[in-house]
Amino acid sequence: MNQPIQPTQPTSARHRVVVIGSGFGGLFSTQKLKGADVDVTLIARTTHHLFQPLLYQVATGILSEGEIAPSTREVLHRQRNAKVLLGDVTQIDLAARTVTHNAVGRETVTPYDSLIVAAGAGQSWFGHDEFARHAPGMKSIDDALELRGRIFGSFELAELASTQAEIDRLMTFVVVGAGPTGVEMAGQISELARRTLKRDFRRIDPTKARIILLDAAPAVLGSFGEKLGDRAVKRLTDMGVEVRLGAKVVDVDSTGIEVERGDGGRERIESVCKVWAAGVSASPLGRQLADQTGARLDRAGRIEVQDDLTLPGHPEVHVVGDMMALKGLPGVAQVAIQGGRYAAEQIVRGLEGREPQGPFTYFDKGSMATISRFSAVASVGKAQFSGFFAWILWLAVHLVYIIGFKHRITTLLHWVVTFIGRGRSERVVTEQQVFARQAISDLGSDFSPELPRLAKDRQREQPGASEPTDASTID
Repeated sequence: MNQPIQPTQPTSARHRVVVIGSGFGGLFSTQKLKGADVDVTLIARTTHHLFQPLLYQVATGILSEGEIAPSTREVLHRQRNAKVLLGDVTQIDLAARTVTHNAVGRETVTPYDSLIVAAGAGQSWFGHDEFARHAPGMKSIDDALELRGRIFGSFELAELASTQAEIDRLMTFVVVGAGPTGVEMAGQISELARRTLKRDFRRIDPTKARIILLDAAPAVLGSFGEKLGDRAVKRLTDMGVEVRLGAKVVDVDSTGIEVERGDGGRERIESVCKVWAAGVSASPLGRQLADQTGARLDRAGRIEVQDDLTLPGHPEVHVVGDMMALKGLPGVAQVAIQGGRYAAEQIVRGLEGREPQGPFTYFDKGSMATISRFSAVASVGKAQFSGFFAWILWLAVHLVYIIGFKHRITTLLHWVVTFIGRGRSERVVTEQQVFARQAISDLGSDFSPELPRLAKDRQREQPGASEPTDASTID
């Protein structure tokens, strides 16, 4: 049954700022507005802020999901001018200045005076979304937990396998994408097999697991430069990871992956567990904004913004993070953080009658990627580091940006256990983690979960309302 639209009611006459997304851009822009004479409403499809650069550590059993995904409400509970609403934004109406969002069948409209769109990006399978069923991406907690189940489950099923061919298929892990996420994932699967699980099985030898890192590009960690890329390849090779470049994935199924080599030949790799760490696709909200403003989209679906991160003809709308396209800026956390803070400052300056800041300028604090314990690569300005020093730098930077003192301490303790010892505390896996999303997908596109509601629940939630209101519904 269609549910009525329920406009949220403004609690004051103050300037209303709506922020879409609880990632780095959305959260840091909201925090920047603390103390400002505004009412902030943060709308997000999840109840947590995700520290996405550490998702691979959840997938490989190092960290729990709670350590990298604190509750958004908990993070903002002291910020009295901010409230949080759960919902997947389905429509932005720039003319009416409203945002429509849906949560398990309940559709809500929230008005705004200023809007910050930080809806982020999802995984891209380059036009082959059917690959996702057999090669999950790495963009959400659901992704990480599903992959954890697939990785640990592969070893468990290999212990039960009746033929060597089946054992080999279960103990071959293919990571697609040789960027930071792919390199980190391949390195951790190797360490998991060769250190953590080394003595845990009786029939199989986990150290004989085969880990393959694939990419159609000609280099590993291309954005880091040739020098650091070569060092990463050497370290991965020393760890037993097979690095294959110039290899384009052309097909994926439940038991293998087919690649096309640079010479045009094709090869099938038998593998049950595949990880997709290549490509991003911006939120579909970018298309809505482009249609209403005339702004262009790039190939990844990111919307081209003006130098002040606003859209043509709409100075009240700011787009930050992975959704925006501006001067070739990369889709990394620091771009989102700095863009979110910049947009919030622009709103405050406008309300106070001050001159706006100049054009948004990104300060590049560098790029980092871990390869294994005690080994990483880092590029900071013109300086390049690799090995143990880069690894220490990586630890320090990531600890700083983890939200909350408690999470920093527990994360540090888990790192000590994992990197100094052999253990990994997060090895619990369930069938639901692996198969639940497939089951939901099998229900079809028409399936939409809804919570049961009574007729009296559907009245407009206005002060003093006692009878259900004949609200409009979505067709």
